[in-house]
Amino acid sequence: MWNTARVVEKALTGEVLTGSDFRVPQLATTDLTGWTVAESASRGKHLLLRLTREGREPHTLHSHLRMEGAWRAYAPGERWTGRPAHLIRVALKTARSVAVGYHLHELALIPTADEEKLVGHLGPDLLGADWDPAEAVRRISAKPSASIAEALLDQRNLAGVGNLYKAETLFLRGLWPWTPVEKIKDLMGTVVLAQKLVASNKGRWTQTTTGSLRRGQTSYVYGRRAQPCRRCAGPIQKAEQDERVTYWCPRCQPDRTGS
Repeated sequence: MWNTARVVEKALTGEVLTGSDFRVPQLATTDLTGWTVAESASRGKHLLLRLTREGREPHTLHSHLRMEGAWRAYAPGERWTGRPAHLIRVALKTARSVAVGYHLHELALIPTADEEKLVGHLGPDLLGADWDPAEAVRRISAKPSASIAEALLDQRNLAGVGNLYKAETLFLRGLWPWTPVEKIKDLMGTVVLAQKLVASNKGRWTQTTTGSLRRGQTSYVYGRRAQPCRRCAGPIQKAEQDERVTYWCPRCQPDRTGS
């Protein structure tokens, strides 16, 4: 999401909108022509486009991409090739560029003063100025019986960890994904590593935790079911966990809970 915010920032920030096209019922009649895009910011997995106009209260266009959404930028007149047209949810036009949002699951226009109603529940942002590992640990520790995998994905604990970084962090820490939080000896180390992995990929679209950008070599366990572990050569496992999938190496991440 941080990278997406930079794409939209480059395309729109400082520009006056010359047109807008919303393709969702709740905003179908909204016209943002004449508004200036003051800022493109990310908060966890949320994108916040802050808009200003003389004599009007500042507003924020909020979107959440989940797994399928995307924003793309185009030059005026350029063909919009990011996704099929029926997935377009909004197009924002300026004199020099067009930003198109595809398959956005959440799209809302609210007063900027009300942003906290949508993102105030989030924990410290791994890539934000508010990043505070101690606060993240405090929030995670508040639910000691939760699995460490569930805790890392809970955006109320820390904002920005997705399934990939969850799996990779736990592998590198040697933690079985179902380990209860109360059984983790070094929560701080786990949280700090998760942040470092996410931050290491700022500014590039290929996400790597191994250091390699070569296809098929960017992860240790994520997306590698039945393939050999890069450490022990044992087969990587995949399973359902809390309505998501998880990947782990049974040899490198054994169950040490005694259950």
